[in-house]
Amino acid sequence: MPVPDYKFTPYFENEVLRKRPYLTKAMCVAVVAAPVRVESQEGNRFRFWAFVPALGGRFLRVITLADKLTIHNAFPDRRFHP
Repeated sequence: MPVPDYKFTPYFENEVLRKRPYLTKAMCVAVVAAPVRVESQEGNRFRFWAFVPALGGRFLRVITLADKLTIHNAFPDRRFHP
């Protein structure tokens, strides 16, 4: 089975990782690969959520572009409850 080839937008590379140094690309890929919930979002983007123990027991929300492989944004989501 082929492994998806995840990509990252310049915004993610230059802004998200700079503003949130506690996040890693590996965390974000793990969320997209095994989410507890996925929702479509306006602007042809998708939201993915998953529990990330390294974030102190919080859920991480990852936003992708329409291809669901290009990661655009990520942040801990305090309001999310599965």
